[in-house]
Amino acid sequence: MQEPKPPGIEPFTFVFSWRRFLVHCAIISVCIMLGLMTWYFGKPPSIRFYEATSEEQLATAIAPGIDMALDTRSSIAVKEDQPLQVELFKGNVYFDIKKNATNQLEAKVGNAIIKNFGTRFSIQMQKDGNNHIAVADGYIKIHVASGVYQINASEQADFDDTSVSKHQLITDRNIAPWRSQQ
Repeated sequence: MQEPKPPGIEPFTFVFSWRRFLVHCAIISVCIMLGLMTWYFGKPPSIRFYEATSEEQLATAIAPGIDMALDTRSSIAVKEDQPLQVELFKGNVYFDIKKNATNQLEAKVGNAIIKNFGTRFSIQMQKDGNNHIAVADGYIKIHVASGVYQINASEQADFDDTSVSKHQLITDRNIAPWRSQQ
């Protein structure tokens, strides 16, 4: 015998609809895209801050093959990236980058970007916005608003956000004079 069906309940029949299928595919695609964006953009940058006290200078390795020395009352931030990004906030810094260093270095001083090429150089940041750079080995390139300037070994220059001036030859003892006081 057949069981009697309760009143008002009908058997379920599935009806395929392209419109319903495409709406569900669109919803799933948006969810996957948002998940991938969260994974890609959600990685916080690794930033380390270094600050030298008023009494002592600070010398440390910031990456394999890249050594840094900070003068007193100086501070920088180092962002782990490729290339390694350093921003000088105040004071003087000296970099010693080995030619076989796996990481390259990019320094930011104000709006000027300094790119190095296996070198040793120092940067002195002034409060008035005029900065000084001196190169001991290799060469660096300074990217400012008026163009890109190359400073070679045993040369120095003054720079700000817009231009480079006083590009001249120097002796090694003038590369980072504050380091010789150690």
